[in-house]
Amino acid sequence: YDESIDAEFYSEPRFVTHIDDQAIEALTQYYGATFPVGAPSKVEVLDLCSSWISHYPKDFKPAKAIGLGMNEKELKANKQLTSYVVQDLNLEPKLPFPDNSFDYVTNVVSVDYLSRPIEIFKEINRVLKPGGVLINSFSNRCFPTKAIDLWLNTQDWTHLLIVAQYFKMAGFESPEAYDITLPKGHDPMYIVQGIKTKS
Repeated sequence: YDESIDAEFYSEPRFVTHIDDQAIEALTQYYGATFPVGAPSKVEVLDLCSSWISHYPKDFKPAKAIGLGMNEKELKANKQLTSYVVQDLNLEPKLPFPDNSFDYVTNVVSVDYLSRPIEIFKEINRVLKPGGVLINSFSNRCFPTKAIDLWLNTQDWTHLLIVAQYFKMAGFESPEAYDITLPKGHDPMYIVQGIKTKS
């Protein structure tokens, strides 16, 4: 297990995709069925643990798309973002945004690296607007030296339960889990999503 600070591990940009093309296609299709697409919208979205690509549909035109990630060069190269923040959530889980800021928060293949997940999920809940949605997606691919032990020692179906529990402990309404893997996909693709209560 690599106990060095994450900033060192992520100091060099990695302009690669961490899931295969079919898994990316599955995620983009899911976003396309969830987000308002087509004409420019008033939607504001936060892409947490963001990188050089966010896998959003090309016709998704949010008013604001902020990426928060570890490597500035990767974030700067992400053409789907309107702005970005460099932050290590394992050192500072508090998000630098006001309450009720976003309609959606997305997190792609990164939940397994969060060492303080409940704090971070509570922060996500705080910055979502009432009725806002957190879409958390993951596969079975990871950097094993950086993933938490709980993730490495459990199977895919257990990962769904683990992430759903994060949602519940952070105050989200009943989370839902989906297997969105495409028929010809090699890498599995899973979604757990939840809604911030409106009251």
